[in-house]
Amino acid sequence: MSQPLDPEMFTGCSHVTSPFRIGGKWTPKIIRCLEGGPRRFSELAVPLRGITPKVLTETLRSMERDGLVTRTVHGGIPPRVEYELSALGRTLLAPMAACCAWAAAHLPELSDARDAHGSPDPAPALARTHETGPGRKTGPPSLSPNVEAS
Repeated sequence: MSQPLDPEMFTGCSHVTSPFRIGGKWTPKIIRCLEGGPRRFSELAVPLRGITPKVLTETLRSMERDGLVTRTVHGGIPPRVEYELSALGRTLLAPMAACCAWAAAHLPELSDARDAHGSPDPAPALARTHETGPGRKTGPPSLSPNVEAS
């Protein structure tokens, strides 16, 4: 039998909300959209099909509060607002690329485990990477252009 968990195992940790917010649905996608440089709100909404303006606004505000993006207001009528990855936000690109590579390598195993368990796939937008016919594969979209599915 394994040892019981130590009730004090998180004593040294901060009692505030975890700083890790990149696991949400939209944050990694927004990071990917901003990888190439600053973008306006309306530009971000184009590839993020399905996101409401309210959720995009909330996510960008949260990312700005966490120091992942900077928001720059340019003068004019109407004022032009751009969002850009901060230096801190750019540090997430390499770990996200590693996550994409891991997903590309292990998505078939995850899908098989979910099928065996009878649980629905929580990420239906990620197609399986199983062979679907002679020479044909489907797979998840890469969050980084430097990572290719194997």
